[in-house]
Amino acid sequence: MQTLPPMRFGGQKPSSRFLLKCGFIIIPWRCTKKCNPHMPRAAVPRFVQQKLYVFLQHCFGHWPLDASFRAVLEMWLSYLQPWRYAPEKQALSSDSQPRCVLEKWAPFIQENLLMYTKLFVGFLNRALRTDLVSPKNALMVFRVAKVYAQPNLAEMIQKGEQLFLEPELIIPHRQHRLFTVTSSFLSPWPPVVTDASFKVKSHVYSLEGQDCKYTPMFGPEVRTLVLRLAQLITQAKQTAKSISDQCVENPAGRSFLSWLGFCSTDPNACYPANDMDEMGQDSIRKTDEYLEKALEYLRQIFRLSEAQLAQLTLALGNTQDENGKKQLPDCIVGEDGLILTSLGRYQIINGLRRFEIEYQGDLELQPIRSYEITSLVRALFRLSSTINRRFAGQMAALCSRDDFLGSFCRYHLTEPALSNRHLLSPVGRRHIASPARGPRLSLRFLGSYRTLLLLLMTFFVASLFCIGPLPCSLLLVLGYLLYAIAMTLLTERGKLHQL
Repeated sequence: MQTLPPMRFGGQKPSSRFLLKCGFIIIPWRCTKKCNPHMPRAAVPRFVQQKLYVFLQHCFGHWPLDASFRAVLEMWLSYLQPWRYAPEKQALSSDSQPRCVLEKWAPFIQENLLMYTKLFVGFLNRALRTDLVSPKNALMVFRVAKVYAQPNLAEMIQKGEQLFLEPELIIPHRQHRLFTVTSSFLSPWPPVVTDASFKVKSHVYSLEGQDCKYTPMFGPEVRTLVLRLAQLITQAKQTAKSISDQCVENPAGRSFLSWLGFCSTDPNACYPANDMDEMGQDSIRKTDEYLEKALEYLRQIFRLSEAQLAQLTLALGNTQDENGKKQLPDCIVGEDGLILTSLGRYQIINGLRRFEIEYQGDLELQPIRSYEITSLVRALFRLSSTINRRFAGQMAALCSRDDFLGSFCRYHLTEPALSNRHLLSPVGRRHIASPARGPRLSLRFLGSYRTLLLLLMTFFVASLFCIGPLPCSLLLVLGYLLYAIAMTLLTERGKLHQL
């Protein structure tokens, strides 16, 4: 027997969505004209529905929260739309509106009710834990909302739920119509709605069991999840806008100037937890477009009023600081301090908000930064520690003087007290005390790449004007003395005004 050669797809394996279309959807529905008309309705539940439902339910609960979920998502959406692969496709209208789902697909939707409702609830719970600022995640939310927003689809799903939730009028076990409990041999046939209700319940019980607890898709619980998702979509839109504004204000060329010290460096002014740093304005614009359309589709599906959406936007707008950069995560105040809510944990995980954390310990013992030379910082620390131990008494005596020399020494040899620093945590205010430290010398600033580069550039520019290293060093010392005198006078004047 001659075997057929393996199929080739340009050297690549066929995708799961392609296999689903060919093996599960296209073949059964296109054989209706050649085979038994009841063949697809018998084949799909037996060979596809149960295994695919279990597989998708497992993926929705255990797949990583990243963009690779798109393959599973497209497989699910392909199964939900058999009318896309039917031979008699409905032509698009002139105004490019989505196709209306015909009534002939109502039996398929009813007999696959859990694929439309319970998996949708699983997707909602998943979407509430993902970073919607990412354009790939925003696209997945948009795709699902667009599919469910097709005209007449939500009404068919709601009708299927009504059939499942209606009370049983006959014995749920399949019998011949003529021998039911409530009818005799000559009584008329039971209504069609009773037969459809039996099929929907049979589908649900076969997949979830007789004791399953069904959550209606259009019930109050799912509606609460949808409102939470709408709130996160609104918040993600504001975050994307703030990142876009930040990219405009801080172009790429400015980082070099910040490194040199000409601009302020704020390590807390970025969003490192998402992939927006590697995107351009076009991707940010697409994210905003996806989220805007997804929010509109959700409003159509669940009949959300404009007042509800406006209330969500207003609630977020009242708590939003300037560009959203200084906004703290959502939390409540407990006995031991701030306690994060589920929304606050989501915001921290996805980098939407963060606490402003400052180093509150000894400045000389803080971790070595990436812009510092490790060996040089440690050598300077040993040198400054030796000087501080040997001349501790002299430095204390100079700083205790009330004249200008005492003010000059206090400006250089003392650091701001810990009590003057801003402590954000209520726990910190209660337990942290300001340690008393005497005057000391700090040479750590000489271990920075930025300081050394500025010195080299200064010597290089001085050499162009025929100024040697020694005269240049004297000029630098003289310039710093003038700067230190001015700062000392300004500092003392500020203290007098505070008194």
